[in-house]
Amino acid sequence: MLLLPGFVIASIIAYAAHRLGSLSFDGMLAAALVGAFTLGLGGWSWALLLLLFFTSSSLWTQVFKERKRSLLGKFSKGGRRDAAQVLGNGGVATAFVIVHAFLPRAGWPWLGFAASLAAVNADTWATELGVLSSRPPRLITRLGRRVERGTSGGVTLWGTSAALLGSAVIALVAAPFSAMAPVPFIFSVTLGGWLGSLLDSFLGAALQALYYCPACRQETERHPFHTCGERTQHVHGWKGVGNDLVNTACALGGAVFGGALFWLMG
Repeated sequence: MLLLPGFVIASIIAYAAHRLGSLSFDGMLAAALVGAFTLGLGGWSWALLLLLFFTSSSLWTQVFKERKRSLLGKFSKGGRRDAAQVLGNGGVATAFVIVHAFLPRAGWPWLGFAASLAAVNADTWATELGVLSSRPPRLITRLGRRVERGTSGGVTLWGTSAALLGSAVIALVAAPFSAMAPVPFIFSVTLGGWLGSLLDSFLGAALQALYYCPACRQETERHPFHTCGERTQHVHGWKGVGNDLVNTACALGGAVFGGALFWLMG
């Protein structure tokens, strides 16, 4: 049990991320709690995987932030992750850490933890690296329809490939710490995480609320006000279903897909 040392170490890392602009103040507090539970109840291997997701995602956000500057009006939030974003990406993984604390001999919590992080890592890499695609994205629910860059549910070959790579990175790092057969484990986590990211895109296109700014004449996730200060109007999706909820579904989907694939291979 390393809860107290875990909280201290996680707080130091979260504070550094806050100072670097990757986390808002409430995001810093949420990240400290997620990190404390992960290190305190799981141990160093669990914390390493969480840190890999956070650092790689933050790195891509910083590297390509200039390319995304013109798209900020479309996203619900900026590059500084707040508490809801931290919990949306890491909440499911934290739940698996808690399960592990009660079932320390079981192997499936580690599989679920890794697959959930693989899914959110895949989704983040797809979003951040997808801006490099020279072709406009297509809506995942209607692949014949081209959409603007930054549109929820928009996919490109480049972004989808980046998602698979992001998922594989988590799987390869997690495999040595698993008691399960390495090849089925890597395959299940990689593919499960990738499918979770596709679920994120599907839910983003089908259910996530989309709004319109009449002043900027731009579709956006921001509500009730756009970046210009104009009140936005609901045009699509379910009110109350935002990006943070979709990210949670992505993480949960990755864990479910990963577990199902491993079971089918067994």
